[in-house]
Amino acid sequence: MSKKLKILEVNKAYYPHIGGIETIIRQYSEALGRLEGTEVKVLVCRDSRGRTVREKMCGVDITRAGSLGTYFSCPLSFSFIRYFRKMAKKADVVHIHVPFPLADAALLLSGFKGKVVVSWHSDIVKQKKLMLFYKPFMRYLLKRADTILTATEGHVKHSLYLPGFREKCRVLPYGIEPGEYLSVPRRPVLAEKASDRSCTKVFFTGRLVYYKGVDVLLKAFTMVKGCELFIAGTGELGDSLKKFAAANGLGEKVHFLGFLPEKELKQAYADCDIFVLPSVAPSEAFGIVQLEAMVYGKPVINTALPSGVPYVSLDGKTGLTVPPSSPEALAKAINRLAEDRELRVSLGKAAAERVRQDFSEKQIIERLRELLK
Repeated sequence: MSKKLKILEVNKAYYPHIGGIETIIRQYSEALGRLEGTEVKVLVCRDSRGRTVREKMCGVDITRAGSLGTYFSCPLSFSFIRYFRKMAKKADVVHIHVPFPLADAALLLSGFKGKVVVSWHSDIVKQKKLMLFYKPFMRYLLKRADTILTATEGHVKHSLYLPGFREKCRVLPYGIEPGEYLSVPRRPVLAEKASDRSCTKVFFTGRLVYYKGVDVLLKAFTMVKGCELFIAGTGELGDSLKKFAAANGLGEKVHFLGFLPEKELKQAYADCDIFVLPSVAPSEAFGIVQLEAMVYGKPVINTALPSGVPYVSLDGKTGLTVPPSSPEALAKAINRLAEDRELRVSLGKAAAERVRQDFSEKQIIERLRELLK
């Protein structure tokens, strides 16, 4: 028998923590673990204060290192550094998902001599003060890495740090399994909540935080006709967004759905006519939600961010791309698609085909395994 490939997946958090990177690491860990000749272990931090917890979930061994809390969006955990050193010694390759400054420090302090693969999900955008401290660790990680994975070429092109390490970079898109989405029973979950069931249904899902641009989307909706907007998600801006909608007479046109369970969320994608990702900052590095809408044949309106977002749904091919932070441009794109059903259908068909051809989870996991080997 050939020797098993032992992989240590390292990230800040893991499911049931909700987030794009957490979705990806769960997908990688479960899918790689199912492959013959591969063994996967996961090291993350606890979401809140507490001692280390070990558990097995969907066949994946997970160690959630004890934490003293979160500061500057990063957990503080001395036990994480200790577990990293211990678990890395038993791994053939350590796969680190960044940005996660604690992992950079743990690698430096561990003395690990094996192979290191880094998945660079985005630059640190907001935490300017943190970067003063973190930059030396980050540069060490990039020099130390054998391979740097990015989800699109845009991640390299628009990064402040990756162009100097371009020879190490490999593009490996995020992916989804189309069958898991298309097998969900259809239900008109949005139409059931609509004020006018004949409206064009515009859907957004994501955290209600600054970089998602939902405030821009609401301003755009003051200029949109014949559509209703359905917003799934929670976050710190929830109350202010609801107040804006009420103050601007959008009560009948905008529906705040809160958190949607996985099955109902997929039904919402299937029931919408247009999906919108109005993000305003490169903290939105890819937007997996675009794929989740595209697999159902829905056109996507996204923004021309200096990140991977416009590389997922392509302007004029699978949807429309508008300048970020422009309610006028966003409203014009929504009205254009709402008024032209044939355009919606043609873009949607191309979107579904793009997911099958370029973002199939099975193909991507096979490529990932070869890169790790």
